[in-house]
Amino acid sequence: MKPQVIFIDFVLKEWLLIASGVGFALLSIYTKHLPIYSIDELQVLFILFVLFITVNGLQKGGLLLKIAQSIEKGKVIPLKLVLATFFLSMLVTNDIVLMVIVPLTLSLNINRKDILVILEALAANSGSALTPIGNPQNLYIYWFYGIHPCTFIKTIFPFSLVFLGLLTVSSLFVVIQKDLKEDQIQKINKKAYVYGVLFIVILLTVFHVLPLLTGVAVIFFALIFDRKALYVDYALLFSFFFFFGIADSLKSILASEITHSGHIFLLSALASQVMSNVPATLLVAKFTSNWQALLWGSNAGGFGSLFGSLANLIAYKLYITHEGANNIAMFTAKFLAIGYMALFISIGLYFLLYRPAALL
Repeated sequence: MKPQVIFIDFVLKEWLLIASGVGFALLSIYTKHLPIYSIDELQVLFILFVLFITVNGLQKGGLLLKIAQSIEKGKVIPLKLVLATFFLSMLVTNDIVLMVIVPLTLSLNINRKDILVILEALAANSGSALTPIGNPQNLYIYWFYGIHPCTFIKTIFPFSLVFLGLLTVSSLFVVIQKDLKEDQIQKINKKAYVYGVLFIVILLTVFHVLPLLTGVAVIFFALIFDRKALYVDYALLFSFFFFFGIADSLKSILASEITHSGHIFLLSALASQVMSNVPATLLVAKFTSNWQALLWGSNAGGFGSLFGSLANLIAYKLYITHEGANNIAMFTAKFLAIGYMALFISIGLYFLLYRPAALL
């Protein structure tokens, strides 16, 4: 293969890494200092790393493919995948659910995987919005403002309910065709069961039941028994690293302007399009007591751009780096178009429900 072709292919697949790296460098030059990373951000990167290893081990061990084959035997496959993503995201956080569901979807012998991955990303964002532990920004708002759980859920319930209905109907209209080739009997490697246990350990770590350093067990196991599992998407990890740095630089640039902004919902939603909804929440929360608008804005902001939420980036990157992925440009266009439709629906829904207070 010609070097030019290899370079173009690299740019198309790793444009996110390139763009985030360039943005990181330019903002560092503009602010005249390197960004400061919080302990929480470094912990997120560590959790993502060990999750990547674990899911990779589950995939290579045949367990995900075995589950995928069992799903193929039933009907309404799109509906099952979308609803599973939606409801699991309430309890296991949206990014973790996508790291399991998307590889599972890509293992299926069906077409229309691109649409399914997009719907799963929407389901993860809207389902996780309903609970304080569904995503990082919800957890921060919940603790920062000291909100009662029932009040929290009641406030954001219309958001999740509307998208549950829209996603249910949409998934029923996704007509898929199964591959005619016969499925081979999938053998499960014994290591896959170990990774299954390690996956539960990581979940307990995320819920703070176990200390963070427990995740080191995943790295040790892979180093000693399964080094191929360490071949994860390091480009995505570095993209997150650069992305957190970009968010920190933007916070220092925009902080003085936020005190003059009165529209918390739109500010948090639009800021999320550039710096992701978690950093946007951390930034805006310092300047407002209107947690309802911030809660809606940060979750609505998860839709739209690829940067809206980490869940978007994970779903997108897992798809375009999949061996069977083709026409990345078309997939990107679909992802953005459907994502922005969801964002506009969210904005309309918010103003419909909170019209008297929308300008506070």
